Amino acid sequence: MSTKDWLEKDYYKVLGVSKDASAEDIKKAFRKIARANHPDQNPDNAAAEKRFKEASEANSVLSDPKKRKEYDDARRLFGGGGFRFPGAAGGAGRAQQTAEDLFRNAQGADLGDLFGGLFNRGTRTTTHGRGPRRGTDVEGEVTLDFVDSVEGKTVPIQMVSTDACNACHGTGAKAGTMPNVCSTCQGSGMTTSASGGMFAVSEPCPDCRGRGLVVEDPCPVCAGSGRAKSTKTMQVRIPAGVTDGQRIRIKGKGGAGENGGAPGDLYVIVHVQPHPLFGRSGDNLTVTVPITFAEAALGAEIEVPTLSGSKVRIKIPEGTPNGRTFRARGKGATRSDGTKADLLVTVEVVVPAHLTEDAKSALQAFAQTADEPDPRARLGV
Repeated sequence: MSTKDWLEKDYYKVLGVSKDASAEDIKKAFRKIARANHPDQNPDNAAAEKRFKEASEANSVLSDPKKRKEYDDARRLFGGGGFRFPGAAGGAGRAQQTAEDLFRNAQGADLGDLFGGLFNRGTRTTTHGRGPRRGTDVEGEVTLDFVDSVEGKTVPIQMVSTDACNACHGTGAKAGTMPNVCSTCQGSGMTTSASGGMFAVSEPCPDCRGRGLVVEDPCPVCAGSGRAKSTKTMQVRIPAGVTDGQRIRIKGKGGAGENGGAPGDLYVIVHVQPHPLFGRSGDNLTVTVPITFAEAALGAEIEVPTLSGSKVRIKIPEGTPNGRTFRARGKGATRSDGTKADLLVTVEVVVPAHLTEDAKSALQAFAQTADEPDPRARLGV
């Protein structure tokens, strides 16, 4: 929506409803206008088409509670000749231009946030307070073999994190001393200042770097940061059915929080080593099994290996083509709900590289007696 829409268009007037109209009244008004002016009912009628578009635009704003509130707030502040900012000069035209600039720079922003800081121009505030801070997220990697990725496994993961320094207990100050409250931000860790004479912009305090405290005599172990690197090993359960490259979140196992804040999360990236026989297709396992020409032509019952080491029997019907896939139910990976997926068995017809004279004679006799149609006839060659 353009700035002009917010400042000039009266959507209530477009729909013919009052500013305190209910959602149902707005809906009824729009439907009435839409039925009378719909392009399908008024072909080649430019006026009706324009009226329909205006009503549709008004309805899209007024039927959405959030958009309607923003529209009402904007109209109250900027409607009717422009909003007069404190100290603004140049009359209504200048004030109108200021409003135009405001909306142009605030596209996509929440109007409540925009107006909330509008009247703090020229001041520095410390309203944020130095409250709890959430710990940092930690990322680790683990490599599993194919079987463990399907069945799940508990693995040790070594992590490097920044916990509170043991020497200063997280204060950052040398033992026997204490840090001082930052005089710039009064301990809030944030400063708010005017930007361009209109907006109040908050940012981390440059003197304490957002901590709210200033260390005069820093801890020699952590150099005043209050944090120290530590290496620890954690046992992490990797669930069954993970795939290569999957990122697993373990809540609350990341870096420690500050001032009573919650700890961060641990993210584990899983790498899966390939298997010499089996592959994955979603939760299903895949395997390719060779069969002879005779088995494909005459049919057979073959044994197929499974990931668990047991075998499953697959019936090959006569006339099975190369590449056909059969399904062994319940022999695949474990799904997230605990049930088993399937094993997809694809057959590959093996053509012998060498034939004995008797075998050649038998095949020649087969070709003569089978009297099969030309398989390449549809190619027109």
